[in-house]
Amino acid sequence: MPAKFKRALTWMVLLIASVITVPAHAADEDWQEAEAPPPPSWRKEGLIVIELPIRTSLIFGVDPSTLTIGPDWVVRYVMVAYNPTGSVNAMYEGLRCDTGEFKTYARASEPGHWNMVAAPVWRELDNTQSATRHALALARQGACESHGIGARTVAELIRRLKNPRQDP
Repeated sequence: MPAKFKRALTWMVLLIASVITVPAHAADEDWQEAEAPPPPSWRKEGLIVIELPIRTSLIFGVDPSTLTIGPDWVVRYVMVAYNPTGSVNAMYEGLRCDTGEFKTYARASEPGHWNMVAAPVWRELDNTQSATRHALALARQGACESHGIGARTVAELIRRLKNPRQDP
């Protein structure tokens, strides 16, 4: 096989591989966020505990009944944080795996009483900032895989979160 043909074939294989590995919903300048549904109802019972890498007195968990995967490839969920003394806070959030960002849409201290965030913004997941650690832990526990959502369905996403991968 001539060297010129080998080089062309190699470039074609690399080009095809790069197209296959980039998800169709990858971050790009044309991306538009879909309108977030209203905050869902949530419960403290039955949460999927999210393991934080840093010790904290709060326990974080996702209410599996609130998990959704939007048409914009945003994973939306209610994250509940509580401590042994009984105080509870919930955040209705969105997670963009392709860009490593999350957004808080609303907060609540009891079910059914949401306070909407006036102007929610996408923030970078950052382990050095306590306000973003829970979302980063959710992404690492299985919500995200590389630069995409870790599952194609909500049921699969719940399974992954309940059985975190060994090498987050």
